[in-house]
Amino acid sequence: MTPTERAIAGLPPHLRRFVVAQDYGAYTPRDHAVWRHVLRRLTAFLATRAHPRYLAGLAETGIGVERIPSLDEMNEKLARVGWTCVAVRGFVPPAVFTELQSLRVLAIAADIRTHEHIEYTPAPDIVHESAGHAPFVSDPRYAEYLQRCGEVGFRAIASAEDQALFEAIRNLSIVKEDPSAGEGEVAHAEARLRATAGGVREDSESTRASRLYWWTAEYGLVGSLEAPKLYGAGLLSSIGEAAHCLTPAVRKLPLVPACADLAYDITRMQPQLFVARDFEHLFEVLETFVATLSWRVGGDHGLDEAIRARSVNHLVLSGGAEVSGRVVERIEGPEETAPGLRTAVARLAGPVLASRGGRAAGKPWPGEALVAFGRAQVPERGAFDVALGGLALRGFAVGGGEVVDLRGTLGGVPLDLPTWALLFVADGLRSVAGGPADPGSWDRWFGELSSFGEGEGEARARARKAAALSPELAGLYLEVRRMREAGAADAGRLAEVRARAAEWPDDWLLAREVDELAGRSGQAEPAPQGA
Repeated sequence: MTPTERAIAGLPPHLRRFVVAQDYGAYTPRDHAVWRHVLRRLTAFLATRAHPRYLAGLAETGIGVERIPSLDEMNEKLARVGWTCVAVRGFVPPAVFTELQSLRVLAIAADIRTHEHIEYTPAPDIVHESAGHAPFVSDPRYAEYLQRCGEVGFRAIASAEDQALFEAIRNLSIVKEDPSAGEGEVAHAEARLRATAGGVREDSESTRASRLYWWTAEYGLVGSLEAPKLYGAGLLSSIGEAAHCLTPAVRKLPLVPACADLAYDITRMQPQLFVARDFEHLFEVLETFVATLSWRVGGDHGLDEAIRARSVNHLVLSGGAEVSGRVVERIEGPEETAPGLRTAVARLAGPVLASRGGRAAGKPWPGEALVAFGRAQVPERGAFDVALGGLALRGFAVGGGEVVDLRGTLGGVPLDLPTWALLFVADGLRSVAGGPADPGSWDRWFGELSSFGEGEGEARARARKAAALSPELAGLYLEVRRMREAGAADAGRLAEVRARAAEWPDDWLLAREVDELAGRSGQAEPAPQGA
């Protein structure tokens, strides 16, 4: 097995579906020229402006300037620091990205931007994912921060609106990359995104976690406010943004947990950025943020967050049992049964999956589930009549938590409870975390992630890109590349290639490659733009 095949084999099955082969041989000579052009400019500009770990980290993670990195070579280097990388296609669901990162796996977009979009691409690409994120994985402390961010993002509660927003963003990216999409289709995709964003009434925990990640791992500065260095991947992979962020036009603010409350606009350069004192500062901010999450707080706070989210989440009960499903109601009791927990009964809509330690215990339950809080014991089988403070429950236990003829009162007042349900009893609620406790089992039973795949627009854009490079032009790119690698440039032949390049007036990159090799690299670069 290759290093990358071993990395893929080590993934849980429900994550493997999002992984694609890098297919290194499919990169064209022009693709490699695009990579080289971007990396040459970035490394020259960032040599004194990025955190010192940047340039060393490129080499330590198998990333060079001359050609697109091979994931096999990257994995050989990353293995030394306990990480791996896998290729993905475009946008993947946030829960997938964060779970991979929590497992110390970098998700790297397999595609590379076109020469037309060399300064900016609407879709993820290998420049950002490898040259931006990977170099700092070689720093053990920062790598730990990335892993912790993945864990936090994975456990934060996402809302139904978050899913709709992800689908709208992904759709717009696909449409913009689709050569057959007309102006009307693009306008519709843009309007869909605006309408979806307008429908978000309240920030979810997942949204706030993504903002913290954005203002640190993606667009973070480190050092002093007066002379900060770059470490965020979004800055390190964009020459335009990297140059702009250091100007007085961008406010430099001390990094604080409240950055998670500040929204960002991906369509323009950021008007302010946050500066961490050092990498230890990142952990201080992250820990303060995590202390506010339902995953850590549990209790009534977590139940309320889950009800607002209207998404699948999981409860971790005091005894260690886990209940995954959609929380739809909580009924308060007269007093707390545990610190921060006044809820007497929490109600989950089906389907529900019971688990322990992240491993499902049997099949999903198709109906509703109830979690009653208090100190009492319901028999495994037979009739029961128990009191939990002001809550009283009676019914018949079938076995495995299933109860029938269920009735209940709270303070003597009858409750509207399902007569058939899965019943859990616990004296505390340790955590309420995002998604199912056992994502693999949930996915196997319900296939919520199985329909995710490459869009037709993505496939058309890839096919168009491959067809757009004529064999003659590809041959010229390859010839120039070989001359560079051999260190023996033929001035006469270069002049001939330069003249031939005029046959493709929209392809400025070949002429730039020739000019640089011929010693004319001082010519003006394209004006920096955001990326």
